[in-house]
Amino acid sequence: MRLSLRFILPLLLVLGVVAYSVVPLVDSLTLKWFTRDLESRSKLLVSTMEVPLSELVASRSRTKIFAYFHKVIQDERLYALGFCDMQQHLLYQTLTYPDQLSCESLAHLAPGSSEVVNFSQGPLHVVVATIQSGGKVHGRLMLVHDMSFVHQRSTDTKWYVFYLFVGLATLISGVTVLVAHLSWRGWVAGVRAMLTNTGLPPEAGQSHSPELHPVAQDLHALVRELEADRRMRDESQITWSPNSLKTILHEHLSGDEILIVSNRQPYIHNRRGQKIEVQLPASGLVSALEPVMRACSGVWIAHGNGSADREVVDGRDHVRVPPDHPSYDIRRIWMSPDEESGFYYGFSNEGLWPLCHNAHVRPTFRTSDWEQYVAVNGRFAQAVVEEAKTDDPVVLVQDYHFALLPKMVREKLPNATIIMFWHIPWPNAESYGICPWRQEILEGLLGSSIVGFHTREHGNHFLYCIDRILEARIDRDTSTVSYGGRLTAVNPYPISIEWPSRWLENQRPVPDCRVHIRERHAMGQDRLVGIGVDRLDYTKGIIERFLAVERLFELQPEWVGTFSFIQIAAPSRTIIDQYQHFHDQVYALAERINKRFGREGYEPIVLKVKHHEPPDVYEYYRAADLCFVTSLHDGMNLVAKEFIAARDDDQGVLILSQFTGAAQELPEALVVNPYDIDQCAAALHMALSMTPKEQRARMRSMRGLIQEFNVYRWAGRMLMDAARMRRRIRVMKQVGQASGRVR
Repeated sequence: MRLSLRFILPLLLVLGVVAYSVVPLVDSLTLKWFTRDLESRSKLLVSTMEVPLSELVASRSRTKIFAYFHKVIQDERLYALGFCDMQQHLLYQTLTYPDQLSCESLAHLAPGSSEVVNFSQGPLHVVVATIQSGGKVHGRLMLVHDMSFVHQRSTDTKWYVFYLFVGLATLISGVTVLVAHLSWRGWVAGVRAMLTNTGLPPEAGQSHSPELHPVAQDLHALVRELEADRRMRDESQITWSPNSLKTILHEHLSGDEILIVSNRQPYIHNRRGQKIEVQLPASGLVSALEPVMRACSGVWIAHGNGSADREVVDGRDHVRVPPDHPSYDIRRIWMSPDEESGFYYGFSNEGLWPLCHNAHVRPTFRTSDWEQYVAVNGRFAQAVVEEAKTDDPVVLVQDYHFALLPKMVREKLPNATIIMFWHIPWPNAESYGICPWRQEILEGLLGSSIVGFHTREHGNHFLYCIDRILEARIDRDTSTVSYGGRLTAVNPYPISIEWPSRWLENQRPVPDCRVHIRERHAMGQDRLVGIGVDRLDYTKGIIERFLAVERLFELQPEWVGTFSFIQIAAPSRTIIDQYQHFHDQVYALAERINKRFGREGYEPIVLKVKHHEPPDVYEYYRAADLCFVTSLHDGMNLVAKEFIAARDDDQGVLILSQFTGAAQELPEALVVNPYDIDQCAAALHMALSMTPKEQRARMRSMRGLIQEFNVYRWAGRMLMDAARMRRRIRVMKQVGQASGRVR
């Protein structure tokens, strides 16, 4: 009832205002219409009476004139007649002629004109006409009409209008209330169906009426917001560790099969003389995913590149690991020299690597490399299919070496949950467009259920490339892509390092590390030391880093002799020409700077081009006063986080390139543009001059963040998202089957 009044009361109010405005207008129009009618009638009467009345006036027969007037006024609307001579004397009039209408009072009216005169008994309409014959004017005739009938009809019209609006109000109110009730019931039923019966409809779906789409969109936004809040609460309540990953597997992915695909394997078997040694690569990826494999006893599929890898596998190329407590299998894939050259060194690292990094090195794309890339992806995909024991395994695919693999696996295992994590940046659409196989790579990645990047920005670049190259539907609110009838989520998962780091377990105290490193390099104990740790790669900004050190000595010569920079550079991809040329450039620049500012017993730049084991690297981190990261473009850069993890004394300064993903998480670092050499030199001066108190404040804040957002959280978030996706798919299948039974 209250809902009906909401419609009826405003409607009645509007109709009442309209009626109040219309009635006076109708009254005025009615008066004009009847006045015009009386004037027409009067002209017709004058025309009819002029000839006979002229003859009667000329005969001066008063009796005949009275009789004639009496006959004429038999018309019910003609009230009276009067005749005045030219001297304004009223000569003849009917008995009903009002005394107030004297000839003098009507003298101002021109012949043929009219006037409405109001009397106590009502209004009278007076028309004056000249009577003449044979060119002689006899006088003026006054025709008086009774207008009381006009007043009566105006009153009747007002009532008719009132009844009309009452009828309209009743009819419109009834129809409006009926339509409103039907619409409201349908709307409520639709919303109730969305919320209770079948869940929310697909956002782009057409299963509900169009007027419900805005409500569905708002509900979707609300659900996403609630899910994000719940996810943040859930994640914040977890202390992320290997055990928490195992707990997630048991609680959310219990019984689900998990397969991992990566180029790098978690354990490498190398022959040293007569012995076979097992090497554990220093990799954040291995640190994060190995607890998952230990908990679920899955299979890790990787390239077997160790010198003794073939000697330890069984007939199916499997080996149980870890060696001390075997709990899962590595399935090794073998590559011929041509395959490794085309797949790894060729398309992956001469094509995709420079394509995705804004390092001003021209990518090289060869058809032969692409063919090897396709073939090796196919071999790894076939291995996934062979290892899968169910039709819906969880497959974790790592990095740019396997862009085509998700689609290949999807074609064989359509129910698999495939998570592809892209560890390097994703270029903008213009840069990506130069790749000859840009469409094939995007289609391969969209075979995934989830595509992960380090930052939201890289994910947005990926979506822009899809928008430009493929005919796909992109929902930027949910960051999902619909292509080929399947939905792919594009999410950011910032990778991190293990916490606490295993490499700190046997480390000396920081003061001992400082003494040991300075003694190793024949430095005085008061020497300030900076550290850089990278692969010898052109994307790491090592040239820019050395130029910044040189500029520091130019602008602040007091640091010459008191500051040395140690660069640890692991050789990388040495068979590629660009890497060989870069190696020569780095050596030449370090030599030039050392000749310019060095002297006996003092080397400004200490360049150590060889592989260092993680314990050695962590000792350098702990001995240094600053860590200098100048990557020209980097997905995350874990060196920055390792330096922070190593400094349990809360000392040391991190100088960090703004073009790393880590810069978005670590604003307490001195963030620099590595191309701005003067800015980098100023940052070096600021770091060397920073007080211990300020270093402690910055380092504590950064350590707190790395502890909370460690590598286990990175892996856990992906697994939890995969678990939610699988749970949603199962529910929808159950609902679909139930609906099918009902039908």
